Amino acid sequence: MEIKKSRFELTSFALHILAMVCMIFDHIWGVFATDGYLWMTCIGRLTYPIFAFMIVEGYFHTKNLKKYVLRLFIFALISEIPFNLVMSSSWISPLHQNVLWTFLIGILLIFLNEKANKNALWVRILVFVGTVLLGCLLGIVTFVDYNHGGVLIILMFYLFRKRKWWALLGQIVCLYFISVEVISGQFIPIVLFGKTFELVVQAFSVLALIPIWLYRGKQGLYNKALRYLYYGFYPAHLLLFALIRMFM
Repeated sequence: MEIKKSRFELTSFALHILAMVCMIFDHIWGVFATDGYLWMTCIGRLTYPIFAFMIVEGYFHTKNLKKYVLRLFIFALISEIPFNLVMSSSWISPLHQNVLWTFLIGILLIFLNEKANKNALWVRILVFVGTVLLGCLLGIVTFVDYNHGGVLIILMFYLFRKRKWWALLGQIVCLYFISVEVISGQFIPIVLFGKTFELVVQAFSVLALIPIWLYRGKQGLYNKALRYLYYGFYPAHLLLFALIRMFM
């Protein structure tokens, strides 16, 4: 059974803007704020799933995969120094690479799976399992942002692309498991009925599925300037934050 369309829909443009705003909240908290502003990073948890979803969509909608990958690669290189300055206050940080490298690994694994699509079912299953293992290995040894958890989220959106109830359920279960058990991270205290529970902040990433499900494949506002805004926003805002912190 396919999920019925909603009257309210989000375009690719709207998803990009939403993810960028959430990213700003997250990085403001990470660079400048204290634990009293944990709500900012909770909002920021929506960023990665939306961008991971858009990477999968981009793979299937791009007119030229080679140019798409080349643009990501170039901006991954451009972003590395601003990312290092923000995350480690150093020009070089070999133990943590920016998130665009995570996206590139994800695209490579989707490409390998698509190449196997003309083969028998058992071959496709074997290739998918193999790319999951390869993705985990690459995510760990390359020290990309979100590590193997980030790679697995991209593969999850690739596996559950259809708008069927079982695919949406698969997204919920997998995104929650990857966020809480694989990525994990900081905890936030939640008080309910006089009892305090600890919730993994990364679990808020599941809320990203709401805007993702409101997307119906429409591009919305788009031109070449916007395309480079999407790519350039990441290194530009990181560099700005690094400069602000440098002169604080």
